[in-house]
Amino acid sequence: MDIDTKVLKKNAFRVTKERGLTASRIRVPGGHMDAKYLSMIQTIVETYGNGTVHITSRQGFELPGIRFEDMPQVNEMLQPVIEGLGINQTQAGKGYPASGTRNVTACVGSRVCPYACYDTTAFAQQIEKAIYPNDLHFKIALTGCPNDCAKVRMHDFGIMGMTEPHLEPERCVSCGACVKFCKKKSAGALTVEKYRPHRNAEKCIGCGECVLNCPTRAWTRSSQKYYRLTLLGRSGKKNPRLGEDFIKWADEDSIVKIILNTYDYVEHYIDPNAVGGKEHIGYIVDRTGFEEFKNWALHDISLPEIAEVVSPVYWQGIRY
Repeated sequence: MDIDTKVLKKNAFRVTKERGLTASRIRVPGGHMDAKYLSMIQTIVETYGNGTVHITSRQGFELPGIRFEDMPQVNEMLQPVIEGLGINQTQAGKGYPASGTRNVTACVGSRVCPYACYDTTAFAQQIEKAIYPNDLHFKIALTGCPNDCAKVRMHDFGIMGMTEPHLEPERCVSCGACVKFCKKKSAGALTVEKYRPHRNAEKCIGCGECVLNCPTRAWTRSSQKYYRLTLLGRSGKKNPRLGEDFIKWADEDSIVKIILNTYDYVEHYIDPNAVGGKEHIGYIVDRTGFEEFKNWALHDISLPEIAEVVSPVYWQGIRY
């Protein structure tokens, strides 16, 4: 069976090494889903696939061994999964309308982890709603705290949870636990002054170790959620590199708008002759200059007063 591979890939199926067979890729924003959808995926792979499922590095599922001619039936069977996970569609029963923007990944977040500063799944799903479908090659990852279990610095946009800790002096017994753990496990942003902990706001990375380790709960997390936004990390054979800090103490709304502004920037500057119609954002920024990217990214953005914007940003990486 002859098939247009561009259409196949746009529909979130993969070109595989086995002639006539493809693999369906399933988005799971934030890596969290109800268990009932697992049985639906099992039915698909046992009916139309080879009976196996691959859990991808981006927290989705890949169902291999599907014949080209069975793609329409697979798309129909995927509909309850797509609807249940809240994926935007252009036409029901036709599967995924794009595959360029990759699944938004996230660590387990504050629903489970005591270290996490926010609900990573909820924010990942919010971002998914704002950006998908889109054919541009973006990778976005969220992590609940500076431990960075999700390795967000390997992505175009890395979103790291932060909290601005607040001290209630009347509850503090001057035990020094917060200072001890901040020094051993974090950035050493706390010192003792007049028998009370003192926080160096410039050194604080918003991890919440002081909150977690205070025996009297004198330290509390801020009601406002904050984030460290890192930019343009990537793997790949040409020039792999880690993402660099762009904004410290950013808010959710600003981050979503910055990502959407970057889509506009890429659509404006992307090389029309790029291989496969894809060009990594980092190479576009290298070509236009960081300040031009920054002008697009921060267009119509109102950051919190506490926010710190890094400018200029330089990336280090391996060059071949």
